Amino acid sequence: MLQTEEATKNALIMPFIGILGYDIFDPTEVIPEFVADVGIKKGEKVDYAIQKDGKIIMLFECKHCGGDLSINHASQLFRYFSVTDARIAVLTNGVVYRFFTDLEAPNKMDEKPFLEVNMLELNEALVAELKKLSKPAFKIDDLMTTAGELKYTREVKRLRLLTEQMENPSDEFVKFFASKVFNGLLTPSRREYFSGITKRSFNQVINERINERLKSAMSGATAVEAAPTPSTSAAPEPAPTETDAAKRESLVQTTSEELEGFYIVKSLLRDMVDPNRITHRDTQSYMGILLDDNNRKPLVRLHFNRTQRYLGIFNESRNEKRVPIQNLNDIYQHADELRRVFAFYERENDIGDDAGRTTE
Repeated sequence: MLQTEEATKNALIMPFIGILGYDIFDPTEVIPEFVADVGIKKGEKVDYAIQKDGKIIMLFECKHCGGDLSINHASQLFRYFSVTDARIAVLTNGVVYRFFTDLEAPNKMDEKPFLEVNMLELNEALVAELKKLSKPAFKIDDLMTTAGELKYTREVKRLRLLTEQMENPSDEFVKFFASKVFNGLLTPSRREYFSGITKRSFNQVINERINERLKSAMSGATAVEAAPTPSTSAAPEPAPTETDAAKRESLVQTTSEELEGFYIVKSLLRDMVDPNRITHRDTQSYMGILLDDNNRKPLVRLHFNRTQRYLGIFNESRNEKRVPIQNLNDIYQHADELRRVFAFYERENDIGDDAGRTTE
């Protein structure tokens, strides 16, 4: 076991920085014991500063292996973050790496990380995120896009708010639901009455969803998807009824791998389009990534619900060609095709606008 901070740096943290592609033996690229005086604080040091193209891009504050990574132990990171060009700060004990940026307020490091990586629990999605921080791939604008989505998705998943409300509904929660079904005065006794109804209703909805899935699985309603054909049409499906949509939604599970693929597509097209125009719709068999949330503008489909993953690439006739991929990084190899189909939709828009102006 590594007992000291210095041993942790040498055995774990410096190799990690090297794996990211930064030269730990080049003091102009990896600067140990970096000093940048802050106000009346003189001579304080942050363990490592990473420099690229003459600018500080990343700061590392290190603790000994197994050390506490509470945000209270990141005072140097907070101070140095505000007086350098760095937009990424890392708090680590060599095993767990917590990555911070300034999503909440410009030039002020957030208190919560946008990414946390435990080196003992690595998976493909985390490796893909780490590659974006590597020297060859480091692009701060792309990082800021994915950092926000990663951070807030992570935080929403960690919240127990809904569970707490289901177990012990607050007054505000009860008032909201009561106002939808009851027009009278909500007296204390009525509030208590609706509190019980709200709690029971939530439990019933969950039980009904579970039972629907069990029945579907037992009856074989979820058929095994046939082997992919070389080309399939992207024509929009008939609009489902409200009941059909509810049943389908209960069977759809959006995975972290699908979300990561979605973020990769957004980052690949960031220099051409506002990322907010790129959306996704998940189904039982694939995640569709669309332009302007328009089913007539499919950019790509992620067929990840099987052992062999496929990327559904579209041509200008909106026909889909499924390409087998081994991992998420393979998506980058199809950047030109994604940009080409986006450009086609934009040209269609321009032609439509011109035609409209002509008829006027």
